Amino acid sequence: MSATDRLKLVREEVAKASVDTGRAGDAVTIVAVSKTFDADAIVPVIAAGQRVFGENRVQEAQGKWPALKEKNADIELRLIGPLQSNKAADAVALFDVIETIDREKIAKAIAAEMKKQGRQPRLFVQVNTGSEPQKAGVEPKDLVAFVDRCRRAHGLTIEGLMCIPPIAENPGPHFALLAKLAEETGLQKLSMGMSADYQTAIAFGATSVRVGSAIFGSRDKPVAAP
Repeated sequence: MSATDRLKLVREEVAKASVDTGRAGDAVTIVAVSKTFDADAIVPVIAAGQRVFGENRVQEAQGKWPALKEKNADIELRLIGPLQSNKAADAVALFDVIETIDREKIAKAIAAEMKKQGRQPRLFVQVNTGSEPQKAGVEPKDLVAFVDRCRRAHGLTIEGLMCIPPIAENPGPHFALLAKLAEETGLQKLSMGMSADYQTAIAFGATSVRVGSAIFGSRDKPVAAP
């Protein structure tokens, strides 16, 4: 199957899963995760009507997306990988959505760059629902206080929450936890679910799902260094 064929299938499955939860068929945004894929692989997916894409690394995105966005002004580009504070300026300049605000230093850097550049990317807080020491994200017990600090201390408008469940665990409880935390913080957007579990995520209320290999195919190239 081609990437466009796989995209069509993903669209159908997302629409069905959305309707099954009592929502409209277009209620869930598909974020096509294009990390490690070059512009030649992305162009057919854009031509098929996909407009929301996700990248893990700022530097990799800088190498391909400015030209693609210049030709397709309605593209929405999301940063879905860890962000270092020294990349905050580049991230604010390039991305329309930053989903990985996860610590005070990043919140402060993003706030400063938004003010300096006059850009207002939409922001999500990443939650480490599995409390994995090697993984980025705010601890669930600290989430309410962190979102409050983002709002009050840094003047940030947080749109939603994002999580990546532990790979070896049932993702359902993690998606349920993220939905509960969103309710506690008064947030409406939930970025959760990837190629292997996006239908489960939709059942738990995902408003966007991050789908890479199910659209672009398997990855056989290393991820670029940050």
